[in-house]
Amino acid sequence: MVGKRKEEIITFKVDEALASELKHIPNRSQFIRDALLSALKNECPVCHGSGTLTPNQMKHWQEFAERHRVVACDDCNETYLVCDATGAQ
Repeated sequence: MVGKRKEEIITFKVDEALASELKHIPNRSQFIRDALLSALKNECPVCHGSGTLTPNQMKHWQEFAERHRVVACDDCNETYLVCDATGAQ
């Protein structure tokens, strides 16, 4: 069948509170798909969404941090990286 998209069903467990909240969403499947795609697009490039660094990643981060700082934006309060390397803008 040309053009037919193969779909896969994925299930996962949630706690009672989250299940209760999801019941109020008209199209839960679409909401969950959109949330997952958004999370994947905004994944940390270092930890890939795990929230922790491996020992080797931490070693690389420490080398990187010697010439960079994490600072908070005065306007939005979000953190971002600033390069302190000589000649950097």
